[in-house]
Amino acid sequence: MGATVERDGADERGIRFTLEEVAGSVGDFGTIFPIMLGVAIVCPDVNISHFFLFLAAWFIIAGLYYRLPIPIEPMKAIGAVVIAGGLSGGEIVASGIVVGAIFFIIGLVGGMSWIGDRIPRSVIRGVQAGLALLLLKTSLGYISQDLYFAAFSIGIIVVFFIASQRTRVPDISALLVLAIGLGVGIATQGMPPFRLIPIPTLIIPASTDFIAGTWDLALPQIPLTLANAILATSLLTYDFFPKNGVNPDRLSLTLGTMNLVSTPLGGFPMCHGAGGLAAMYRFGARTGGANIIAGIIVLLFAVAFAPPEVLTLIPLGVFGALLVFVALELGKHSAKTESYLVTGVIAVLTLAVGITAAFIVGMILAYAQERWRKKPQSGVAGQ
Repeated sequence: MGATVERDGADERGIRFTLEEVAGSVGDFGTIFPIMLGVAIVCPDVNISHFFLFLAAWFIIAGLYYRLPIPIEPMKAIGAVVIAGGLSGGEIVASGIVVGAIFFIIGLVGGMSWIGDRIPRSVIRGVQAGLALLLLKTSLGYISQDLYFAAFSIGIIVVFFIASQRTRVPDISALLVLAIGLGVGIATQGMPPFRLIPIPTLIIPASTDFIAGTWDLALPQIPLTLANAILATSLLTYDFFPKNGVNPDRLSLTLGTMNLVSTPLGGFPMCHGAGGLAAMYRFGARTGGANIIAGIIVLLFAVAFAPPEVLTLIPLGVFGALLVFVALELGKHSAKTESYLVTGVIAVLTLAVGITAAFIVGMILAYAQERWRKKPQSGVAGQ
């Protein structure tokens, strides 16, 4: 089976617009929309149409540049912390600039693999588990205010999840639930006035935004970006497309570039993702055409959400259900850990004291645990 995947993917690089590419283009949408919509709800000073606009642009650019289905996703750690804590738009912009600069420089000097080797997997899994708990806690608040619509939405998500696991039907549950929610909102509140997407303007964060954006948002995001958005994504490109795999430093450069360009103009911090690549490939994406199709679809959402009133049309139960889905996605990956102690401590501390402090404690604990494990071996060797 693995040999077949490699052979099928080896020569498939370019731009095609087939039904398979269309199906694969929406394969990663389930985790994109909940994060962006959740941030827009808790942060009134951001413009969600700009979030979608820049996401669409980079989907298309990545498709043309790599000519492979390389996903573009909102940064989950930043999104989860913002949704849980309601940080400001300036802090979001600052975090995107900081993360973008770091990964651009790392990619430029070719240091991605070296740094990635020094962050234990158990710490990364702990950050994922902590984010899952944060999102789950937030989602329950939305669900409690709209139980019926939440239950209906969760039912649709579960049905599509089961179907997508057993067949090649793409999981479009997020799009469907969102469309139903908008339909209900329009039926009860009326159609919002049409507006053009406002022209993005330069946002210069204050010094306090950079402090909070770095501590609360950028630091928790960095290990996830290293492990999942770059190293794991690069490895998966070589699995699917052996002749055309993408070097991790190259991914780091594009990731850094898109954040340095987009976030100061109101875009949300973005990354790549191994899970997104796997989902797009599973449902048929083989070329950059899937990215271009995804970009066009997301662009339609940028236009649809140009009137800010559109956000108020969507029932809160929809947001709650979508956030549960994202939380479970993150949570299931956290179980693949080398140390349940380290991962568990980080997860608990995330809720108790915050994700950045939890990450630092987890790093110390992981290295201490590794040193303790090696100590008896050194003693035996010395004897």
